[in-house]
Amino acid sequence: MVLDYLASGLVFSSIIVLGSIGLSLIYSIANFANFAHGDTMTVGAYAALVTFGATGGLGAGLLGLPVGFFVALVVGIVAAAVVAVLTEKVVYDGMDTGSIELLITSIGIAFIYRAIIRMGFGADFTRYDVQTLRPIETLLPYGIRVTQHDVAIVLSAFVLVGGLHTLLQYSDLGRKMRAMADNPDLARVSGIRTDRVKLWTWIIGAGLAGSGGVFLGLYNQLSPRMGFNLLLLIFAAVILGGIGSVYGAMLGGFLIGMINQLTPVLGQLGELLPLVPDTFAIPIGIEYANAIAFVIMVAVLLVRPRGIAGEGA
Repeated sequence: MVLDYLASGLVFSSIIVLGSIGLSLIYSIANFANFAHGDTMTVGAYAALVTFGATGGLGAGLLGLPVGFFVALVVGIVAAAVVAVLTEKVVYDGMDTGSIELLITSIGIAFIYRAIIRMGFGADFTRYDVQTLRPIETLLPYGIRVTQHDVAIVLSAFVLVGGLHTLLQYSDLGRKMRAMADNPDLARVSGIRTDRVKLWTWIIGAGLAGSGGVFLGLYNQLSPRMGFNLLLLIFAAVILGGIGSVYGAMLGGFLIGMINQLTPVLGQLGELLPLVPDTFAIPIGIEYANAIAFVIMVAVLLVRPRGIAGEGA
């Protein structure tokens, strides 16, 4: 049973990591906490829903997913990036204010995103038109109930995170992004075109958020509040890892996602560990998972206030 929780935690962590990286990137370059980031994930999810409905199955696919879904994934990433860039150019870029004012503005932008989605799709839950799969048979004897869709989420997230790592460490754009995150004024006087770097940061950060939203819709279901409901966990992951640290966001997202899914284990310690008396078990269910994650985040920050990985991209 613990292995099943660990497997679910790995899938859920993959989604949290994608959202956390995008939020941390935007914070480190644009220098404000974007509260519309969760709703950017929702934009990507619904763009994929529309595209997948238009393309249909498009024949056989990979890991139980038709080709049309992967086309829709790309469209979801692009749509989230385009919406975020337009918002940056039309709203944020024209504001001569500080980070607090931008933060408050982003809250209003989140409400606008959500209202538009409600107007177009309604407030009800919906799902992608993807066949429900049975758990992978070879893993059932070990108590692990994951489907090929779950495997697709983990592998896709791994590819996207690996691609971002390669970009940050081995490309000219990545070096400029790290320089700007470390010292924007020095980067500017050194000849780096900071406006272009900032634009690419929005594209990459929002694109990752869009992919996370698409995978969240595949993992669970779609609703106009799906990204907003995940936003506090994403912020917790970014703070835990270290505000402004991309690699810290990866680690924080993984830890928060795993803790979230492993919460029911606390109520089953007596069953899982024969040497542990039942009195040590905490009668707590998955509905308290977010609270447990925040308690652990606060405990870590009391010991290490700047987060696990500190600052810097």
